[in-house]
Amino acid sequence: MSTDAGTRRGASRRRRGRLFAATFAGVVGVLAVLGLAGAAASGVQGPRVTTVQMDPDAAATASGARLIVTMNQSLHAIRSAQVTVTPDAEFTVDTAGRVMGVRFTLPLHDDTEYTVRFTGVTGLGGGPAATVTERFRTPKLRVFLLQRGDGEDRILHTDLHGADPEPVFQHAHIEDFRATSGHLVVSTLDDRGKAALVVTDLEGRHRRDLPLPGDGTVASLQSADRGELIGYTYSDANLGQPGARESRLYTASLKDSAARAEPTAVAVTGKEQRVADWHFVPDSDSILVLTYEGRMLLSSASGEGAADLGTGVAIDGIGRGSSVAVVERADGMVAVDLTDGSQQPLVTARAGARPVPGRMGVVVPAPGRAGGSVRPYTVLDVAGGSGAGEGVPEGTTVYRVAADGAAVPVFDIPPTTAILQTCVSPSGQYAAVSVAPDTVSNPYDRYLLPMPTRVVTHVIALAEGRQVHAFSGFGISWCQVPPPLGQ
Repeated sequence: MSTDAGTRRGASRRRRGRLFAATFAGVVGVLAVLGLAGAAASGVQGPRVTTVQMDPDAAATASGARLIVTMNQSLHAIRSAQVTVTPDAEFTVDTAGRVMGVRFTLPLHDDTEYTVRFTGVTGLGGGPAATVTERFRTPKLRVFLLQRGDGEDRILHTDLHGADPEPVFQHAHIEDFRATSGHLVVSTLDDRGKAALVVTDLEGRHRRDLPLPGDGTVASLQSADRGELIGYTYSDANLGQPGARESRLYTASLKDSAARAEPTAVAVTGKEQRVADWHFVPDSDSILVLTYEGRMLLSSASGEGAADLGTGVAIDGIGRGSSVAVVERADGMVAVDLTDGSQQPLVTARAGARPVPGRMGVVVPAPGRAGGSVRPYTVLDVAGGSGAGEGVPEGTTVYRVAADGAAVPVFDIPPTTAILQTCVSPSGQYAAVSVAPDTVSNPYDRYLLPMPTRVVTHVIALAEGRQVHAFSGFGISWCQVPPPLGQ
C-alpha cells in the first residue's frame, strides 16, 4: 500500500469525524432550543390536560367514584374552593404530582350531565393559572325487584320505567334478597323448609351456596355498602333444645376467595345475645345492634370494641354518607351521632307553620351530610278508635322533610291501601314506596317474611313529587333492610 493512499484515507476519516461532531452538536443545539422553547411555551400556557379518567356507571350506583385529571406538569395543591360541580354534589378534592381528582362522597343522580370545573390551576414551575372543565353523563338507573308468584318467585332487573324487565333469578320460594356492587344474595327455602343463601353475579349466573351456621332459618338479610359483605340473623331449627341459637347475628363475605369460609359470628357483649334489630353503618366497617333487652351497641363487624349507646326500641335507619342514626327510644324519636354518641330529638316535620298531622311511620334518613328524611304520616279518624293513636285510617301521605323540618308532600296513599316499606335511592333522588292495595281482599302469604299477595312499589322523584313508575313487586335494590312487619 502506498503512503499517498494511506494519507488520503486518514484525511477522509478525519473529515467524516469532524462532520459527525458538527452534525451532533447541531442536533443537540436544536434539541436544546426546542426544549427551551417548549418550557417557555409551557410556562406561557400554564398546565394542560393530558388524560381524564371517569366511570359514570359506577358514579350513579355507589359512593366514592372519582374523576381523575392528569396534567402535563406537577401542580400546586387544589383546594375545594377552586372546584365547582354542577348540578350540586358532595365531593372532596386531592392533588398528587401531575394529578388532581374529585371524589364524589355519594352516588350521583342518574341520566344527568355533570360539569366539573377547576379554576386557578397552577404548575409548580410557575406560569399562568389554567381553568379545566370536564363533563360527563351518568347512565339511566336500573334496579332489581322481587316478585312472588304461584309456584315461582322471580328477581327482575329493569330500568325505572319498567322497560324490558329481565328475570335474573327464579326459585320456588324466595324469602328475600340483597344486591351488592357485584353480586346477588338470595335467601331461599326448599320444599322441606331448609334454608339456603344463594350467591350469583348480577346476571344471575355462577350460582353457589354460602355456608350457614347450621340447619336453621335466616332473617334480617342485609348488605354493607362496600366490601361485598352481608349479614343476617340466624336461629336453629330446634329452638326448644338447650343451647339452641336464636336471632344470633352473623356476617359473611361474598368474595370468591371467601366463598367456602364459615360465617363469622358477631359477638354481642352482655348476657342477652339475641338481636332484635341491626344495621350496617354506611361507609364503615361498623354495625349498630339492638338486642332483645333493648341495649343499643355500636361495634366492629366482629363485635369487638362495642360502645354502649343506651337503650332503644327500634332502629329506623342510617343515612348513606352520614354518621347519624334515627332511633326510636321509649321517650320518643332521636337522632344519634354515631361518632360520639350524642343525640338530639328528631326534628318535627312542619307543613308551613303547623306540624304535619297524623301518625308517623318509619323514618328513612336521606343520604348526605345535609340531613333530612322521608316520612309517611297516616291520618286517623280518632272517632272510630277506642283510644289515643287509634282509629280508622283516612289515608297516608309521604313527605320529604328537610333538616330544619320543612315538609313537602310527595305521595298520597288512599285509606284502602297499606304502606309496607319506604326506601330512598343511594343518591337521594328517588323514593320507593311499597304498598298493599285493597288490604281487605289482599291476604298475606305464609312465608317467614310474610307479604301481601299483591304488592306495588311506586318510584317517586323526590324533588318534583312525581311518580316515575309503579312496579309489581317489592324489595327494590335500594333497600338496605327487609320490609318491617308493620309501619
